[in-house]
Amino acid sequence: MKIGIVGYQGSGKSTLFHWLTGIAPDPSLAHTTQSAMAPIPEPRIAQLCTVYQPKKITQAALEIVDTPGLSRTHEGSAQKLATIREAGALVIAVAAFGGADAAADLRNFDDDLLIADLDIVSGRVERLRDQLRKPRPNKEKDQEELDFLVPVLAELEAGKPLHSFPLTPDQRKAIKSFQLFSEKPRLIIVNTADDEAQPEACAKLAPAGSELFALSLTLQMDLAGMAPDEREAFCQEMHVQPFDRDQLLQRIMHASGQMLFFTAGEKEVRTWLIRQGGTALEAAAGIHTDLARGFIRAETMKVADVVRLGSEREIKAAGLMRQEPKDYVIQDGDVINIKHNA
Repeated sequence: MKIGIVGYQGSGKSTLFHWLTGIAPDPSLAHTTQSAMAPIPEPRIAQLCTVYQPKKITQAALEIVDTPGLSRTHEGSAQKLATIREAGALVIAVAAFGGADAAADLRNFDDDLLIADLDIVSGRVERLRDQLRKPRPNKEKDQEELDFLVPVLAELEAGKPLHSFPLTPDQRKAIKSFQLFSEKPRLIIVNTADDEAQPEACAKLAPAGSELFALSLTLQMDLAGMAPDEREAFCQEMHVQPFDRDQLLQRIMHASGQMLFFTAGEKEVRTWLIRQGGTALEAAAGIHTDLARGFIRAETMKVADVVRLGSEREIKAAGLMRQEPKDYVIQDGDVINIKHNA
């Protein structure tokens, strides 16, 4: 899944991209996208390494995409919005410095996304209604799609985003190809001034169902570039706190509807991304398609049990090695080993 950093021009989204990925924005890509991987920190990897002493450690990573900033005058917005649609989840950067009205910017940005969704759904509904007026072999199928889309259209026309609307499986299927903005998982970053004393006050800007963090991105970039002792002295003198970048990456992962699972052995300890609610079969496919094709079962144990007992032999002796079928739902802290036919 691509995590799109989105926002108006001047919101600080490219600074956010730089801070999260360590990759400086490329000016030549200002009107398109720039992508980089950000490894997801997971402290339990170190715990597993004390048991397995692996030759290799591999961390799962989020694909972070810096998208072109939208203009508040909507100049060139259509092309930019088409680029943003490719993201599976949105991190919305909102400026709250230099006199910017963060609340108004966030409302307007959400409105821009919702109107873009409304144009797509209303256009499809109109085409379906036109088709149903003519003799066609697929009228029943068209009517079924129309029935699914009409409630979605009504929600958008009422100015309500779809991430707060209980879509049915059929409705989700009907709109899947549209890649609607208001259905995407989201997280909001309010970019405050360096001297903002109470960034937590910005939390009231968060719409219902949205998670929000407030921080100065320029300050965090400056702090990230300092040596540890220099950073500590600066923070004490200026009475500021470094923001936990690792925590933010984890929150972005969770907000995007993803989670981690583990594989472990003497060769490698590794984390893997999977959607929340994903199954053992999906986990196998994420590791290698051959594992999913020949899936027999998933040997599953908990990181906490591995660390506490110290070996897989002790895990099995304690009856804590579970044999799970392909529809088992992966849980936080699962270490899995896929048994399969070659």
